[in-house]
Amino acid sequence: MVHSLSIKHLSHSFGKRNILSDVSIELKTGEIIAVFGRNGSGKSTIFKILFGTLKPGSVEIYFDNQLLSTTHHLNTQVAYHPQEIMLPKDLRVSSLIALYSKSTEQQDKIFYAPGIHDMHDKRIYALSLGQQRYLQFLLVLNLDQPFIILDEPFSMVEPLYKNLIKEKILAYKVSKGFLITDHYYLDVLEIADKVKLLKNGKMVAIDKNEELVELEYLSEQSILI
Repeated sequence: MVHSLSIKHLSHSFGKRNILSDVSIELKTGEIIAVFGRNGSGKSTIFKILFGTLKPGSVEIYFDNQLLSTTHHLNTQVAYHPQEIMLPKDLRVSSLIALYSKSTEQQDKIFYAPGIHDMHDKRIYALSLGQQRYLQFLLVLNLDQPFIILDEPFSMVEPLYKNLIKEKILAYKVSKGFLITDHYYLDVLEIADKVKLLKNGKMVAIDKNEELVELEYLSEQSILI
């Protein structure tokens, strides 16, 4: 079943500073949408509003064309992988997987994912930062929510885990929709179906990668695929 998530007329301010102005995003399961923007442009603000941890100035949010009364309802439709590591440091990986996953099927998908078996008996604090981020990504990926927000999934991650993350996103795209932002733009462009640029509080659709240069998100010397 295809699900849809529509965000319309999203505006938000911090004090007198207007961050977002009438932003709209349409996402369906089976899609990967990249959201680029400079630091402070409001990308994480959008994600926190969608996840329900930040109250917006104004917004209309529709799930399967049904208007939701509050963003709190989105917790059952949207999972969020934040920039920060949120894992309990003293637990062993195997214990965390069992604690975090509701079913044996979910646990097996994580436990038998490439790279996890080698670390399953280690405590979280003994893992490299890249391993922690990869593990956190897998835990979020295997939740029941049909939509997943990935905030900087490739940051501080070794090339091996970057490739594994991209493979998993493409595999799970069959049943989930993804919103991704990351300054490692080549990794994101490699897998994205649609690209958006958040600039001056507005969401701009990007049809050609070169427009990221024209709109001054990337420099003329940047490498584009």
